[in-house]
Amino acid sequence: MHMLDASVGAGTAGEGAGAGIAAMDFRLLNDFQRDFPLCPAPFAELAARLGVAESAVLRGLEQLRREGKISRVGAVFAPKRIGASTLAAMAVPPEKLGVVAEAVNRFPEVNHNYEREHRYNLWFVVTAGSEGRLQAALGAIEQAAGYPILKLPLVREYHIDLGFALDGKGEKIRPAARAETFAAPSPLDELERRLVMALQEGLPLFIRPFQVLASRVGCAESEVLERISRWCEEGVIKRFGVVVRHRELGYTANAMLVQDIPDERVGELGEALAREPGVTLCYQRPRVAPDWPYNLFCMIHGQARGEVEAKIAELRARLGLTDCAHDVLFSLTRFKQTGARYA
Repeated sequence: MHMLDASVGAGTAGEGAGAGIAAMDFRLLNDFQRDFPLCPAPFAELAARLGVAESAVLRGLEQLRREGKISRVGAVFAPKRIGASTLAAMAVPPEKLGVVAEAVNRFPEVNHNYEREHRYNLWFVVTAGSEGRLQAALGAIEQAAGYPILKLPLVREYHIDLGFALDGKGEKIRPAARAETFAAPSPLDELERRLVMALQEGLPLFIRPFQVLASRVGCAESEVLERISRWCEEGVIKRFGVVVRHRELGYTANAMLVQDIPDERVGELGEALAREPGVTLCYQRPRVAPDWPYNLFCMIHGQARGEVEAKIAELRARLGLTDCAHDVLFSLTRFKQTGARYA
């Protein structure tokens, strides 16, 4: 195969979020968010598929990471399959929001933290190795922040983090159906715990990245690959690949649509929303009376606010949801976005 330098003949991507991105970079961002090659030399495999040198792939990924377009290359673990996690929110006086967000960010258990347009204006995800550690972290965060936490743990997932087609043409991949409630996660053995810790940082951008992980974990490269492959097959890892940052790729109008759906219809409507191409996340969480009446959440990412508002109105009308109470919480400031830390 004739290998091209990444800067030669690369061209640029077409329309939408990919406009202005070099063709090789666009393919790295769009094509390898899942189905990443789990083999000793994965970047050589990507290079072969792209028709470029392995060094060009490594340089390209490192540059995309420096630019903030990707957070890492690696595993996205399924919620509640290992450890424990919850979505949480606080109602903070606007003039104190920055200080409180900074206090929340100091906790390594917090991996996402956003300002949203609502009385509950600070939204973050807390992840820990066990339910006990999660509750301890929530208590410590509440004490440090000085405001009560609204806890909204996952009840059922309909569509969560299986990639984001930047060209709008990718087939929507949906998770296998899950039970209404989650069984307790299987405990990790010592090797698995060390592997999870190593994967939290993302895949090293080296020629033999799994060999680097194996040296950190203290086992053979083949065993690392086998464990990761098995976790992917079992659904413990939802996907393994490039993890993109939507805002840096032009998706700056991002809204969380929350709705109060009758309990007997939440499964049916959750499944329907999950199939929609504009919906990037969809899940059921508990109502918390009297402050939080909503039980079905979904995220819609767009490049303009009007586009997202129109999509929400169209969805609610077409699915017969106009009589259900709802709210739309647009994202404002991003205070923190990292991979989840289970160990």
